[in-house]
Amino acid sequence: MQAQQQGLSNVAQVEALADQLSACADAIHARVMKDIARHGDAPMSDKEQALARALLEDEMLLRQRANGLYADAASIVVKALNRPQQHVMELTAAAAEKIRKIALLGDVTGLVAGLLLLGGAAATGQVAPILLALKKISDQLKAVELHRAKPAG
Repeated sequence: MQAQQQGLSNVAQVEALADQLSACADAIHARVMKDIARHGDAPMSDKEQALARALLEDEMLLRQRANGLYADAASIVVKALNRPQQHVMELTAAAAEKIRKIALLGDVTGLVAGLLLLGGAAATGQVAPILLALKKISDQLKAVELHRAKPAG
């Protein structure tokens, strides 16, 4: 049995990350639209409108970063990431799932920031920024879980 392959170490793995980032962008869009629909005919507050606009802008930026990864996959291969590809994919899949399920739209912003950081870091092909982005996503996932676990009041 072959040893577990390091993440982002070939073109297919970089493209798989781009796929995951695109899926996260889809989740962001669906989440914002769900929150808007939840208001029905009632107006959203200025704060809610600003947050929704910011998340839609982040969605567009995340799609651009994913598209850049697709376009440049051959030159982005990272040789020494020291993280299995499965870890990278599980982390981004978990982020997409949290985006879909988070009760408060405001809790989505930290995850989106981490995903944007990962998309930009992966495009550099440099190990340190990629590891930092993966840690940020992991930390934010933990923070969301802690926030959900706190009793109201």
